[in-house]
Amino acid sequence: MPSATIQSVQLKVGLEIHVELATRTKMFTRAPSPGYADFDTAAPNTLIDPLVLALPGALPVMNRDAIEMSMLVGLALGCDIAKVTSWDRKNYFYPDMPKAYQISQYDRPICGTGVFDLPAAASGGEPDFDAPSTPIRITRAHLEEDAGKLLHESPGGFAIDHSIVDLNRTGTPLLEIVTEPDFQTADQVVLFCRVLRTLCRSLGVTLGVMQRGHMRFEPNINCILTLSDGTTVATPVVEVKNLNSFRSVRGAIEFELADQPRRWQEDGKVMGRGMKITRGWDDKANRTFIQREKEDAHDYRYFPDPDLLPLTIEREWVSEVRLRLTESPLNRTRRYMKDLGLAAKEALALAEEHPVTQFHDAAVAHAITLGLAPDRAGRLTANFILQNGQKRVNERNTTLAARDSGAAPILVSDLGISASQVGELAALRDKGLINSNAADELFGLCCAPENQTASVEALARAQGLIIEQDAGALQGWIETVIAANPKVADDVRAGKLQAAGRLMGEVMKLAAGKADAKNVRELLLKTLGQG
Repeated sequence: MPSATIQSVQLKVGLEIHVELATRTKMFTRAPSPGYADFDTAAPNTLIDPLVLALPGALPVMNRDAIEMSMLVGLALGCDIAKVTSWDRKNYFYPDMPKAYQISQYDRPICGTGVFDLPAAASGGEPDFDAPSTPIRITRAHLEEDAGKLLHESPGGFAIDHSIVDLNRTGTPLLEIVTEPDFQTADQVVLFCRVLRTLCRSLGVTLGVMQRGHMRFEPNINCILTLSDGTTVATPVVEVKNLNSFRSVRGAIEFELADQPRRWQEDGKVMGRGMKITRGWDDKANRTFIQREKEDAHDYRYFPDPDLLPLTIEREWVSEVRLRLTESPLNRTRRYMKDLGLAAKEALALAEEHPVTQFHDAAVAHAITLGLAPDRAGRLTANFILQNGQKRVNERNTTLAARDSGAAPILVSDLGISASQVGELAALRDKGLINSNAADELFGLCCAPENQTASVEALARAQGLIIEQDAGALQGWIETVIAANPKVADDVRAGKLQAAGRLMGEVMKLAAGKADAKNVRELLLKTLGQG
């Protein structure tokens, strides 16, 4: 047991992130890939062929789409793209890898070093755009084939005393992104994971459904301990394997931050050759557990794959791929905040899913053609998408999940209402022709198949949802309500403005939905001498 005591603890985390690429076929064969939307729910052991089964004579052929997707991610992360990349055999035996080796990349990865500018992380892993950002160094991103799955319970969830092998995932293109240990808090790590997932989905390179293993995070965690005698020691690195939720990522890091100093006090072990440990994460117990000692690179006996030639990547090819880069979700978030005046939380929510972003941009553009200022158009359309739309998305996804737990969730852009109709709703609301309740009803009507090309204003008039613009009628309703509620009216005159809510409710009843609450409040307070 060490004699010195611990004075302070500094967390260090590097990340390995596995991204299952959404190619139609696997990395080295024409067999369908479960990373592609059409095949991700295929029955076990149906996405196989002689190469997947490692039958004699089956030879690998590179998947061009997987290579270009990898280049795309590398460019988005600021990585250098290799001029020549090659393939190596990583040797180990798993029951779900029939060849007993994995085709990977060792010393010549497709994406080399880079730097990604990560916004400051606020508590909870939310970005703070007002604070200085943190440069995260990317070590490499290499392309390989995935292994299959070992299932330790039956498909029905029943316990079994053996394992079941599913080879569907075997050979799926997998991009492994490796960072330097530049993270110093769990919040930073969670933010990077979220940003990377959104970025990859925005680029269209992965479905990104973490519950299905499309992205898996493996933090490499250790601590720098400052001791009472003035020296520092580094605890052994712990790699926590196959985390598929942000909650698990945070939990594993926070547990290791708390437990590694305790382990050092017990055994005195420090970082060094052969000291790296692989641990798993127990979501129920909220703790990591030992799986195995981590192999070093030489243990895998890497050697060049004799069946695959090195690949030369011409700069013209890189330039062609670069043209496919879209506006990054982080830049899109900043644009929404700057140009449309949206709060960070709203801007992030809109930028998270690329189809929703495109939907919102189209709605804003249409609202502007109807006379709205860009910031006003941005705020109103965002409000409809994030409130009226998201409410319906949540309802439908709840129903969908109850019917099919594996179904992909729908987005606002899938509801049926068009972007131009959302723009029309914004224009009607801006002109004061509909109130918030009418807007919500109209949003729902526009989601119905028979109304998806209808004029929103025509629907509003047909449903009697247009606000009464006759100032005389509105004044009459207000005076009627004041006369019927003299005591409440006197309270408002005396400065008790919260009492105005009761009068407003009565006016809205008389208006039968044809008055705007904001206009009613303004005229009511003015009538009572408080305007």
